[in-house]
Amino acid sequence: MMTLMRLWPLPAVLVWLAAWGLFGGLLRLGAGPLLATGSACALGVAASLLGATWWRRLMMALGFPLLLAVSGSVTLPAWAWLLPLVLLLLIYPPNTWRDAPLFPTPIHALKDLPAQAPLGQDALILDAGCGLGDGLKALRGAYPAARLHGLEWSWPLRGLCALRCPWARVRQGDIWRADWSPYDLVYLFQRPESMPRAVAKAAAELQPGAWLVSLEFEATQWQPQVRLQAPDGRPVWLYRAPFKTTAGL
Repeated sequence: MMTLMRLWPLPAVLVWLAAWGLFGGLLRLGAGPLLATGSACALGVAASLLGATWWRRLMMALGFPLLLAVSGSVTLPAWAWLLPLVLLLLIYPPNTWRDAPLFPTPIHALKDLPAQAPLGQDALILDAGCGLGDGLKALRGAYPAARLHGLEWSWPLRGLCALRCPWARVRQGDIWRADWSPYDLVYLFQRPESMPRAVAKAAAELQPGAWLVSLEFEATQWQPQVRLQAPDGRPVWLYRAPFKTTAGL
């Protein structure tokens, strides 16, 4: 899947074709235009979760309704054209747009964590921004005896994550307002622009001995306890409270 996503814009074209196929198939089965359109739009929005950037996700999600509008092949009430935007806002609430794109954590990306960040039997771990649950699955592989929590702002993603990870406690909420102090380890897969905010929050709330783990993106303000490498080559940065600032900062 990751290889396919690199062949942009092929993924978007495939999503549009799949939406058209679903739309046409439902019409042939006797479904009404509104149901067929809504189902095809929902498919496009769901597939957009695979997009690596906001622009790509918008193109994947909105391509079908735009093509449908241009084609004039179906007559819908004016309010029906708001459906794709409503679906987008449910999955991507505006206050999350500054955070990381929804991109899955590879299942074995965190397998070396226990050797460098050993935790107790009932350690409490938070996946801050758990998305569809891939990070939680990777954390479970690394710490099978830990108590895993996931926090996700989007209600639909939270629901899907809870279904995929029934062994974790998955809640809907804002990772920036949640209290990180109870956790022995907080895992992040953010982006460079949001890392300073994560650094400030971790420094203010994580208890001595607790870990902050970041896939791919470094907290440049701190000296890492250790830098691991995931099987796909991406770095995994480990920081332990009390955090040590980089020389000169």
